[in-house]
Amino acid sequence: MFKNKSYIGISFIILVFGIYAVPKIISRIQNNEVVKGDRLDKVEMTNATDEKLIKIGPAPKFELMNQENMKITNDSYKGKVYVLEFFFTSCPSICPKMNQSMLLIEKKFFGNPNFGIVSISIDPKHDTPEVLKEHAKFLGVRSSNWNFLTGDRDYIYDLANKGFNLYAGENSKVNGGFEHSGLFALIDKNGNIRCRKDDFGNPILYYDGLDKKGVRDIQQDISVLLEE
Repeated sequence: MFKNKSYIGISFIILVFGIYAVPKIISRIQNNEVVKGDRLDKVEMTNATDEKLIKIGPAPKFELMNQENMKITNDSYKGKVYVLEFFFTSCPSICPKMNQSMLLIEKKFFGNPNFGIVSISIDPKHDTPEVLKEHAKFLGVRSSNWNFLTGDRDYIYDLANKGFNLYAGENSKVNGGFEHSGLFALIDKNGNIRCRKDDFGNPILYYDGLDKKGVRDIQQDISVLLEE
């Protein structure tokens, strides 16, 4: 007797819930709103904020000579977004790939006066302004905002290793006689190093100049910084 009454009561509650809720669920499905709501909207906003590029800090100052034998400093790029690398022209290993990656970046933003590239040689004894000019010509560089820089060896090594924390050094045991990072630094219009986060939410610091994804990522983030 009591069991029958309980079943009847439960059935009545289910019926009332169905009359009230089912039409709303159907309406939300029809309007593509079934996954939306206050809580999910808040999560989406949080993720959007997290996706903003991180500001690592001011980029190190520099003063070097370019392929036209003109002095170039970090102030030469004031108000510009730019990508910076360390390389050398006679590099037989990773530099040719880095050069090709930079050419892809140059091509995407060619003609934009607010974008530039800085390529600093870690073999300044060989890479004179004249050699760098020939190298730029060999690559087919077109941008007037792409400077190939050279100068004092110790100054450049301090800039790489202590300033940017992008490894560069001599090693007679490796092909080419020098070792260096294949990473690119991204600097914003205010002279700050910027980057995105990895899949774990940590700053990547620098972009892989040897990887298609790294090039694609830095192109996307350059576009973001140019809009700021």
